[in-house]
Amino acid sequence: MFKALSSPTRLNMVKRLLKGETHISALARELRISVPVAARHIRILEKAGLIERKQFGKSHVLRAKPERLYDIPEAFIESSEVKVPRGKSVLDALKATCVVDTRRINGKEYLLSIDGKEGYYLYEVNGKLGEIAMNQYRLDRDVELKLKKLVPVTEKKINVKIIS
Repeated sequence: MFKALSSPTRLNMVKRLLKGETHISALARELRISVPVAARHIRILEKAGLIERKQFGKSHVLRAKPERLYDIPEAFIESSEVKVPRGKSVLDALKATCVVDTRRINGKEYLLSIDGKEGYYLYEVNGKLGEIAMNQYRLDRDVELKLKKLVPVTEKKINVKIIS
């Protein structure tokens, strides 16, 4: 995926396709490249799973797969395994693998930092977002636990110029 996004042309293609579907020829025209050059870049993006193509006769319509972009941070995830007795909480499992700082509010433990990294965190158990506090979610079987730090992601950048 990183290699596919290493080209400015392919990066511009993905940015454009995030705004909406388009034909290969229209995309090539917008980016001021030939259709054969666009087609080569598109094959690389398709292979990386970043875009998909729908074919209607001889016409090829492209669309971005933004969900694949969210997979990029997965490459950097630290993974570990811990064994805890049945009935322990998600928070107990977390405390067995790293240093956590929490704050108790109305009987619920809220995570303030993990291994010294402050921030707001959510947790998932087997891909489902936890709906109760970590200290109240009791584990009764083997699960995959994911901690997700809420990180501000820039959606749009606007340079504002003041006129006089």
